[in-house]
Amino acid sequence: MYRKGEVGYQALPLPDRLELDEAGSLAGAEGFLAFMRKRHSVRDYSTRPVPEAVIAACIAAAGTAPSGANHQPWHFVAISDPAMKARIREGAEEEERAFYAGGAGDEWLAALEPIGTGVSKPHLTDAPWLIVVFAQRYGLTEDGARYKNYYVPESVGIATGFLIAAIHHAGLVCLEHTPNPMKFLGPMCGRPEHEKPVMILPVGYPAESATVPAVAKRKKPLEQIMSVFRART
Repeated sequence: MYRKGEVGYQALPLPDRLELDEAGSLAGAEGFLAFMRKRHSVRDYSTRPVPEAVIAACIAAAGTAPSGANHQPWHFVAISDPAMKARIREGAEEEERAFYAGGAGDEWLAALEPIGTGVSKPHLTDAPWLIVVFAQRYGLTEDGARYKNYYVPESVGIATGFLIAAIHHAGLVCLEHTPNPMKFLGPMCGRPEHEKPVMILPVGYPAESATVPAVAKRKKPLEQIMSVFRART
């Protein structure tokens, strides 16, 4: 975390060390793969409540993500207030109406067709929690001085990935909702102008009748997403 005046490097012995043999490493990697294959983006939510402590722990996990210069340029707003969720849904659906009425091109709309998305966003009020992810364009010291953040999109993207994994690890589901633009979210959430909302995550338990798009289970095979340059023997 950035602190004004701290410009020197100080080495710290690795505080935590997890060492596995080759078999343990492979088992761990394959176990995590199997676990993450059970993660789904869900639009249908149960009314079952989720304790705030669970949400806080998931966000704390997101806060452990690496970031450019360790500036941690993110903020997460957790919302369970029904009235506030309703206002967010209203604002999001207003943006979506413009999107589907011509703001998006034909190619984009065709790409979304198999996903089954539309203007109506009931998940924004049905889910017990919304987590709004903000990216900090720059930081402010305690005395109000501005400092530069680095690799903000990359850093916030990594932290959001941590958050999604933590939500899954907690036995919950979420949906990566990105209405664009989302300028209404900053004032609504009481965030400063230098923070940009980048995502809304409805979080909760899936409804008994929850479904997912069939196409969502179609993942690229490993040979399409991985290239290897092996050491010569």
